Amino acid sequence: MSIARSFYCVVFTGIISLGCHAQLLAQTSSDVVAQVGGVQLTRAELEQQEASKLLQARYQYYQAESKALEDLVDQTLLEQKAKHENLTVDQLLARDVTSQIEDPTDDQMRVFYEGLETDQPYEAVRPKILEKIRQARTDKARVAYLKALRKQADVHIALAGPTARVNVENADLLGSKSAPVLLVEFADYECPYCQRVAPDLKKITDEFGEKIAFAYKDFPLPMHSHAEKAAEAARCAGKQGKFWEYHDELFRRKALDVDQLKAEAQALSLNSAAFDKCLDSGEESAAVAHDRTEGVGLGLSGTPSFFINGHYYSGALDYSALHQLIEQQLGTSSQKSEITASK
Repeated sequence: MSIARSFYCVVFTGIISLGCHAQLLAQTSSDVVAQVGGVQLTRAELEQQEASKLLQARYQYYQAESKALEDLVDQTLLEQKAKHENLTVDQLLARDVTSQIEDPTDDQMRVFYEGLETDQPYEAVRPKILEKIRQARTDKARVAYLKALRKQADVHIALAGPTARVNVENADLLGSKSAPVLLVEFADYECPYCQRVAPDLKKITDEFGEKIAFAYKDFPLPMHSHAEKAAEAARCAGKQGKFWEYHDELFRRKALDVDQLKAEAQALSLNSAAFDKCLDSGEESAAVAHDRTEGVGLGLSGTPSFFINGHYYSGALDYSALHQLIEQQLGTSSQKSEITASK
């Protein structure tokens, strides 16, 4: 086993050990974790009262754990490939990566030099420029090489984000409650990242069909002046059976002034009088506030935030990331079904 391999195994084993220890501690909600003046505090009370702090801490741990796992997977792929080729990892990389790198031309390096803030003459910094460009090209080629190795190999990532309970009882739901994967998004109609991910979410729900249910939760951010009213408008459209059509148009058109919200209702052939009354009266403001309060209680501070079968993921995940995480959960569901069927 290589030194690098040993290092990754030690790091990863340590992470797994800590993760297992944390899971063991969390197994029994009635465990007493503190005693204050004769009053016992249980793990369940800790989880309930400090849920917002704990979820974010666990997500940071998950991110570190995920990075360590990705590095370990890459190192394993390189070692497997090198063994198959009767080479060391260094020899493999030298042959398939480093030797393929072309040095930049002098004109290219001079263009790079012009972008530097330096008083030194070109000839003095030329060696550093050459080395920097070589390294950048090598890093890029290495990433592409590992990506190709992953496509050739059978790589399945089982590591998932931390879990939390999300109430979707009154949420707008696209798909069946019995679907093997439930994707919940906390979002803000004015958030540019939510707007960016919306087409990918549409593509995901269309692609997976009956395998996925998608629930939308409102989390309007205070810096977005139109977000709360837009959330109310979508719910007003939902009262007339067109929540998802209206929801999709808000993210597509990004027209969120009150007059624009009402115009969109007309474009979707809603009952304008009923819609305008609902929106102007703030009829749905309490429901929007309820979602936001739940999000704050979970520890959310930005949008979009996702829960995939209860596993938390933060940020604007792109189509590839969402697809991978859903496939992961489908694989987990399939394994559970096989185990149940064999009993």
